[in-house]
Amino acid sequence: MALAPKFAGQKLTSSSIQPKAVHTLELYLDYVCPFSAKMFKTVYTTPLRDTLLEKYGDRVVTIFRQQIQPWHPSSTLVHEAGFAVLKVRPEKFYEFSAALFDQQKDFFDVNVVNETRNATYKRLAKIAGSVGVDEDNVYELLHISDKPGEDGSLNTGNRVTNDVKVQVKTNRLVGVHVTPTVVFDGVVNGDISSGWTREQWEEWLGKNVD
Repeated sequence: MALAPKFAGQKLTSSSIQPKAVHTLELYLDYVCPFSAKMFKTVYTTPLRDTLLEKYGDRVVTIFRQQIQPWHPSSTLVHEAGFAVLKVRPEKFYEFSAALFDQQKDFFDVNVVNETRNATYKRLAKIAGSVGVDEDNVYELLHISDKPGEDGSLNTGNRVTNDVKVQVKTNRLVGVHVTPTVVFDGVVNGDISSGWTREQWEEWLGKNVD
C-alpha cells in the first residue's frame, strides 16, 4: 500500500540507500500493545535493523503503520504524539517510537484513567523532547482547547486529528484488527509472530525477498 508523503517518517530508511520498493513490509503496531513493543524492538533495536537497511534496503521498504486500538482510550493519544513527531521532526519518528515503547506501561489504562487528556499529552511531549524533538512544538500540536471553536464547535480536535483520520482510513482498507499484524506486498502474513527472533526474521527474509 502506498505511503502518504506526510507519513514518510514511518518508513525505516538509510540516508545512503534509496530503495526501489520492489517489496513492501508493513508492520501494524500499537504503542500500548506489549506484543507490538516486542516486535518493534526485534526489528529496530537488534542487528535485524541493519539487515533490513543494508542487505535488503534496495529491495524492501519497511513501514511502521500506526494502528490505534480504541478499546484502550490512551491508544489514540499516544499515536497522536507519533503523528506530531512526524510533523515536527519526521526523521526522529523511529527514535521517538523506541522511547515510547520503552515507557508504554506509563500509558496503560490504569496509569491514565485519572489524568486529564492534556496532562497525558504533556508527558508524551516530554518523551519527544528526550530524543531531540521540540517538546513545545509537539505539545502545541496535541493540546486540546477547553473553549468552543470559532463556529461554536465543541469537537474541535487538535492539529493532528486529520492525520489520525487518514491513517485510520488507510488501515481499514486492509482490515487489520490484532496487533501486531505484518503485511508483505499487500498480503497479511499470519505466520510472522511477535515472538520471532532476529534469526527467524532473517531466515524468512532470505526465502521471500528476491
